[in-house]
Amino acid sequence: MALRSMRVRGALAAAFATLTLTTVAAAPASAAPPHNRVDAAAATTWLAQPAVLAGYIGDGTEAYAGATAKAALAVQVRGQNPASFGGVDLLARLRGLLGADGRFTDRSAFGDFSNAFSQSFGILALEPSGGAPNSAVAFLAASRCTDGGFPLQFAQPVCDSDVDSTAMAVQALIAAGRRSDAAPGIQWLVSNQAADGSFAAFGTANTNSTGLAAQALAAAGRPVAWQKARQFILSLQVGCDGAAEDRGAIAYSPAGFDPSTAPRATAQAVPGAAGAPFADLSGTGAAPGAPSLARRSKRLPL
Repeated sequence: MALRSMRVRGALAAAFATLTLTTVAAAPASAAPPHNRVDAAAATTWLAQPAVLAGYIGDGTEAYAGATAKAALAVQVRGQNPASFGGVDLLARLRGLLGADGRFTDRSAFGDFSNAFSQSFGILALEPSGGAPNSAVAFLAASRCTDGGFPLQFAQPVCDSDVDSTAMAVQALIAAGRRSDAAPGIQWLVSNQAADGSFAAFGTANTNSTGLAAQALAAAGRPVAWQKARQFILSLQVGCDGAAEDRGAIAYSPAGFDPSTAPRATAQAVPGAAGAPFADLSGTGAAPGAPSLARRSKRLPL
């Protein structure tokens, strides 16, 4: 029961880390001033509690590469020191999970859950602190499928390109200065964008995948494709005609607003709509308080 409770707390910590990143990503989305500094700080403080942090990145006997990398990146975005967070040197811990082959892997009795997200976030987290190891970047670049996209799982019999994984890999490779290695992935994303600007996962156009792809397109300097993705995301945002408690949220898919999927969809779509790649996120200049939604007049001009 204690282990299950720790896993649940770890999942909550993951959500808070993601929201910490998205709150500071929202600033470039419009002309509105940066906001949500108070909430982001509270989330970071909560995550720094030793028991909570251990439940997310692993305790003394287990360590999870993806979680460690996400936490380190979130801490850096908040302007704090990832080498001393919650009593843990997140960067040293992450480097300790780098194998001789350049892959970040989990150390756990429950198995290795590392994948393209772990690898990409590992590079993104280490790049601002002296640069990501060349072996880690080379491993990610070499995982590319023949069609130009990137798979979620490494070393599979069939390399299956995935929108989300390709979007993450492209961002990481660009952040590491490897644009030539990212180029095929960028082209694969553009070729897999639907006419309405969306990207799909498992056959369903959704704002989660579109948000990640939009971040990659922004990082790659593809404004036309990014703008199309952004318009799709904004088309699924709840406006003034929606329930007061839902306004501003982003639905997962065109099927309609679902409060069970909207929190994650909104968190993942905001950086994409803002045109803010993970490597560019910064809490600098963020101010407390959230803007209020003002209903626009529907009166037609005379």
